[in-house]
Amino acid sequence: MRIFTSLKLLVVTLFFASGFADLYAQNSIVQGVIVDDYGINIPGAAVMIESLNKGVVSNQDGKFTFLNVPQGSHQIVVKYLGFKDTFTPIDVTAGETLAVSILLTSEETRLDDVQITGFSGGGQARALNTQKNNLNITNVVSTDQIGKFPDANIGDATKRIPGITMQMDQGEARNIIVRGLAPQLNSVTLNGSRIPSAEGDNRNVQMDLIPSDMIQTIEVNKAVTPDMDADALGGSVNLVTRSTPQSFRLSATGGSGVNFINDKRILSGSFLIGDRSKDKKFGWLVSASINDNDFGSDNVEAEWSNTFAYTDAAGEETELDVNPYTSVFETRKYLVQRVRRSFSANMDYNFDENNEIYLKTMYNWRDDRENRFAYSSEILDAEDIGVGDFELTNNTPSQFPVEAKRETKGGIPGGRTQNRRLEDQRMQNYSLGGNHIFGNLKFTWMGSFAKASEERPNERYLVYASEYAVNNTVTNNRKPLHTSVTAEDFTDFELDELTEEYQFTEEKDVNFFANFELPANFFNTENGTLKFGVRGRFKNKNRENNFFEYSPVTGNLDNLSLVNQRVYTGSDFLAGSQYSPGVFASATFLGNLYLNNTADFEGEAVPDEYLGDNFDVTENVFAGYVMTNQKITDKLDVLVGLRVENTRIESTGNSFNVDEPEDVTQVNDESSYTNILPGVHFKYNASETTVLRFAWTNTIARPNYIDLVPYRQREDDEISIGNPQLNPTTSMNFDFMAERYFESVGILSGGVFYKNLNDFIYTQKTDQEDGIELYQPLNGDKATIFGAEVAFQRQLDFLPGFLKNFGIYANYTYLNSEAKGIANADGDMRGDLDLPGSSPNMFNASLSYGDKWFNARLSSNYADAYIDELGGDAFEDRFYDEQFFLDFNATVFLSKNLQVYANLNNITNQPLRYYQGDKDRTMQMEYYSTRLTFGVKYDLF
Repeated sequence: MRIFTSLKLLVVTLFFASGFADLYAQNSIVQGVIVDDYGINIPGAAVMIESLNKGVVSNQDGKFTFLNVPQGSHQIVVKYLGFKDTFTPIDVTAGETLAVSILLTSEETRLDDVQITGFSGGGQARALNTQKNNLNITNVVSTDQIGKFPDANIGDATKRIPGITMQMDQGEARNIIVRGLAPQLNSVTLNGSRIPSAEGDNRNVQMDLIPSDMIQTIEVNKAVTPDMDADALGGSVNLVTRSTPQSFRLSATGGSGVNFINDKRILSGSFLIGDRSKDKKFGWLVSASINDNDFGSDNVEAEWSNTFAYTDAAGEETELDVNPYTSVFETRKYLVQRVRRSFSANMDYNFDENNEIYLKTMYNWRDDRENRFAYSSEILDAEDIGVGDFELTNNTPSQFPVEAKRETKGGIPGGRTQNRRLEDQRMQNYSLGGNHIFGNLKFTWMGSFAKASEERPNERYLVYASEYAVNNTVTNNRKPLHTSVTAEDFTDFELDELTEEYQFTEEKDVNFFANFELPANFFNTENGTLKFGVRGRFKNKNRENNFFEYSPVTGNLDNLSLVNQRVYTGSDFLAGSQYSPGVFASATFLGNLYLNNTADFEGEAVPDEYLGDNFDVTENVFAGYVMTNQKITDKLDVLVGLRVENTRIESTGNSFNVDEPEDVTQVNDESSYTNILPGVHFKYNASETTVLRFAWTNTIARPNYIDLVPYRQREDDEISIGNPQLNPTTSMNFDFMAERYFESVGILSGGVFYKNLNDFIYTQKTDQEDGIELYQPLNGDKATIFGAEVAFQRQLDFLPGFLKNFGIYANYTYLNSEAKGIANADGDMRGDLDLPGSSPNMFNASLSYGDKWFNARLSSNYADAYIDELGGDAFEDRFYDEQFFLDFNATVFLSKNLQVYANLNNITNQPLRYYQGDKDRTMQMEYYSTRLTFGVKYDLF
């Protein structure tokens, strides 16, 4: 009911707003657009009518609006880093709207290398001006700054921003962590509209799905305002596509490259074209991008135990406490091809100076084809290990019997699968909105439909298994290794399983918002506003999987020696030559098996493999807000407001016992809650180039979808259950930031922040008395995060000679976190725990050089190790290890419009690495080698 009370308040406010509009009816409106010499819009400019003490900031399309302007002669002043101050006289007629077009001209003394590229204003100048003039705490990175780094997708580009670290997938940045908070605790939007997630069991947005050359600006809002969605504990990342131009624009890029891990090619291409009609009413822009990357990875994985169980001579099971050892070992060879396609079409139409509508669309489609050849060895159960079957060296198991498996992962032949597992991921977004002015009332609205899906058809696995003794390496835990005591005999590797599965996850998201803004000068400064609005977000996510197991009718597949094979030696295995994946059934052989031929195979569904994963969740969010932005003095601005969000969830899942999978019960549940979220932002302009900011905000994070599903699934001695009554995680946030901007388009900034979290969510493992392990997501108690950020970016134009062509881009973030209320497997509370996902140290640093014909940059990115997943105790906790990336890129300008480029990624061959409990106990290490790309770019304006 509280949300409806708030909505009623907004309606009453709107009623009084019409009274405000009548009071100002005889005054006028000034609408304008700011462009540079190339007709490119200028966002983030400070626009002032000094005689009236009025000021606004141009939006992403370079447009600005002054309401309640008295008739007469005035002068508009535009201030913008990297540009001369621009003075434009205007004559205002009472009761009319005046349209103004303002052209900015670059400073003649400016040495920034972006001049060379043909962007006179420079995208990073736009970004820093937007950041400077925003009232809340943000980081903004532009498309040309992105282009200076060798980043193919938007995830790799985002990791350059202060306070951001990324989780990798096959060498590409996928999941975003903002200020130490896990991916599901942050929001990602496209032009202000939520991006849905194609991940099956969480809210993570796949940042590697979107090519970096499709985005104009990345905005990271670290302190959200009441008119933004509140589910952004760490921050809200808004990806802004390119605006429609004021004149004809054409750009194209073509490139290739090579992956050194397999010497396979890379192909890429993109184009952009746009224009505006002669009467300037209709603008349009179309862009497209494709990237075809054929690569792979070399992987080693391990699980560690500190107990060893066997059967003694009397037939009794005995368990020993031993030094940690590798109880499960794997080597994996991945062959991967990713084809990333993206298409965007944006357009707008201005009916008159007071009314415009726009349409922004984007369609992303990625095919991820994968073969995986995996060898695994897992220690046998105690009942299968006798007294003479193992050896201990200094209380560490050094030899013991295992079940060894050789697994081939693939798909069906032909089409887009090509004998590989196909993961078809798509994300589409369509937004229709408008900007209108009625008297002195600004009205903006937007409706959007977005959908993300992931489909994995005909995913096949062929597994052969044997049992034998292995030697376990006890001298180097960072390089775990099992080797067979005797030579393998592939006739002993008997058919273990032959399966085919289908997975499909889809999330649909419908959004609508309406914002109203009025002049409201509570301090008689003629520069205040009152803004209020409503928003509805209607989401549905469902997953439909199935799983079939097949048994050959004949004996043609009985053992590994009878099938066509693929051999991988360790000679070029990046984790080390001691790792030799070995012999597997070939992917072509697996793909050509006609499993639906009943003469050759008998198939049956295996419900326990998929019923627990299937669900349907509907989540509806209704929100309303009111806020005011007031200029207290010439230097001090304050924004204060309140947001109310009501969440309603309906979920459906399955409850069943794996021993009786035919006895399935569909379980439904409902829940709802309301959050009241006040916020205050202060901005103090100490000078034209120095800004101080402070913010107090309140945010939330809703639970993952699968955690809300009332499912129950038992497999062997493990039971997993959902928790529909999970509370959302809430956070009270305090931020302080100081920024010093340089006229040569640079910044020095530093600040601190503090977050106080309640009801954070973790998965608890509980040991039951009957030996069963129970897994369930629960709310923890409290967690805190304290952090500090510092950033520096500048062209060194104060140095003499060629040294002035160098530039520095650097930032560092420190985090300290603590989580309370987490129980271990025995039910006891654990202490001295970091919040999962909080890397204590992160930094970016790059050194660039740019002159009239040449540009080069050496870039580094570092993130410290952090706890990724809580186990039943400290020994079982999983950590994401530190990572250091080094990249180089260079560009040669053949003319004003034509350039050639080359990028070298991952020079350090940085692996993805996890460890268990202790830094020396490797759980996973995956290597990708170095990647080289090169190409040509042509810009015509």
